[in-house]
Amino acid sequence: MYGKIKDFLSSELKKLEEQKLYKKERIIESEQGVEIYVNGRKVLNFCANNYLGLSSHPELIKAAHETLERRGYGMSSVRFICGTQDIHKELERKVSEFLGTEDTILFSSCFDANGALFEPLMTEEDAIITDALNHASIIDGIRLSKAKRWIFAHNNMSDEILVDPATGKEAKGLERCLIEAQDCRFRIIATDGVFSMDGDIANLPKIVELAEKYDALVMIDDSHATGFMGKTGRGTHEYHNVMGKIDVITTTFGKALGGASGGCISGRKEIIEWMRNKARPYLFSNTLAPVVVGATLKALELLSASTHLRDKLESNTKLFRKLMTEAGFDIIPGDHPIVPIMFSKYPNPSELAVEFAERMLHEGIYVIAFSFPVVPRGKDRIRVQLSAAHETYHIEKAVESFVKVAKDLKII
Repeated sequence: MYGKIKDFLSSELKKLEEQKLYKKERIIESEQGVEIYVNGRKVLNFCANNYLGLSSHPELIKAAHETLERRGYGMSSVRFICGTQDIHKELERKVSEFLGTEDTILFSSCFDANGALFEPLMTEEDAIITDALNHASIIDGIRLSKAKRWIFAHNNMSDEILVDPATGKEAKGLERCLIEAQDCRFRIIATDGVFSMDGDIANLPKIVELAEKYDALVMIDDSHATGFMGKTGRGTHEYHNVMGKIDVITTTFGKALGGASGGCISGRKEIIEWMRNKARPYLFSNTLAPVVVGATLKALELLSASTHLRDKLESNTKLFRKLMTEAGFDIIPGDHPIVPIMFSKYPNPSELAVEFAERMLHEGIYVIAFSFPVVPRGKDRIRVQLSAAHETYHIEKAVESFVKVAKDLKII
């Protein structure tokens, strides 16, 4: 029975390899950090979500060990049966305090949190209005709901009906979608806080303004912002000065807050209570492991005590963006530590991005090429991510290597 599909998959996998779209895993032989070992060689890592350098921080490792000793390895249960420890409730309180929300519910990942949110909250009487470039987990979560769906052109707040120049298809601004959804019972606007491929930030002030005008809820996935965006690292709602005006925040502990796993839904009290009773990934998946809870609590403690790490990350981001722009690279403007190096204007961008990343590894810089389907066709890039753990000489070395490889490939 397997023969036909085996032949089909083998053929399709071969095509991916020929098109330079096959995703190969590089094997790291050390702990996660700025300096890692790959194939027995030490290289500088510039593509981890380790924004604050906490993935292997000694304080987090110590907290994880202590929690392992005090609370064990796993819970072997979902929360409502026998899977809730005191530390799970403590983390929910601490996350709520940090984000400035009323309550929080934990999940094994933010992907699960986004998968849990929409189905029990929005029915066929309701409307979900979602940004065209939202993360895959938001898209999949919305697909589980029977609610009506509107997709608005990326970060476009207008009341216009547009034509997408890339596809020639009709696209709508957010206000146009809200106008069309007025007959629905409830409406929710769903957006990433920071869009992971481009590093651009949602226009939350305008989104909140339109939500108030058209009686809609606002949901943001702040996975690429929690811990370092905003004056004290609360996220894009602090960055845009709209704290208290966002109804639902989903985020992860698997990036800036230690980089292990875990996520949450945080927001209005009644929504969180509803999730505890109706969210399927919460009701039917194991509790977040105690060691992750303990280390995440320590991460929040460190961030609440000082802004040193987020301040250093901001400084590193500004330096790298400045040096790469001066060197002549095509980067998407912004002030987020996600810095996409674009290859769209060159022939065969997919092949070029892959070749560039391979040559960078030979230069001792670990970066990865991003191609379709992770990004749209023709929008190939190398996505650099800065960390508070990078030092100035790390950044200068990376830029020197980018320049060398670019000159070797005759693109600058």
